Amino acid sequence: MEKIFHPANTRGKANFGWLNASYSFSFANFFDPNKIQFGKLRVLNDDYVTGGMGFGTHPHENMEIITIPLKGQLRHKDSMDHTAVIKAGEVQVMSAGTGVEHSEFNTAKEELNMLQIWIFPEQNGLEPRYDQKDFSELIKKDELINVVSPRSNQNKDALWINQKAYLHLGEFDSGKKIDYQLHDIKHGVYVFLIEGEAEVGGKLLQKRDAIGIWETNEITLDIKNPSKVLLIEVPMN
Repeated sequence: MEKIFHPANTRGKANFGWLNASYSFSFANFFDPNKIQFGKLRVLNDDYVTGGMGFGTHPHENMEIITIPLKGQLRHKDSMDHTAVIKAGEVQVMSAGTGVEHSEFNTAKEELNMLQIWIFPEQNGLEPRYDQKDFSELIKKDELINVVSPRSNQNKDALWINQKAYLHLGEFDSGKKIDYQLHDIKHGVYVFLIEGEAEVGGKLLQKRDAIGIWETNEITLDIKNPSKVLLIEVPMN
């Protein structure tokens, strides 16, 4: 088993007044040669956006983009003629493929907190696509819920992307132990603790800490305090 620990206080920081962001991997003006990516996982940004503010129209290409609002809501508009509002409890996926432009704004008065995740696709030049789903009815206490899976092995309840990647969300009470089986020995799993306290891979994770683990078939989450967890399983090469 190989692992890398990313304490929350080692993330990159950016504060523009309307946007307060933390970067798990090198992004924008934050560069750390030891934090370029984790396997096919390229970006995990933890963004706080002031009410009425947001990201103007900007381009993406050849990237699978997943947005998970943790608090509040954002309005999405893109060059594929999609306009949508994504709220806490929902997950959005966008395959940028050959190229897409979009904007994201917090149209509410309250602050928006969202996770933005970029994963390299299996191949470039794919047709752009968009989807979103409300998982609030599916998420059950003390269970990992699959919210994103590969198109080639799609869970009918999950959104899909063009990569052999699996995203799970879970909320757990103290004292729970959760075993997670990886889908392939060539995969790794990046565990991001959204809230709480849990021991994973021999490390005690607290709020916004993360650990990447690979060269193993299984990991165990030992929940020490009520926790909310994001697991991102990706190919390592």
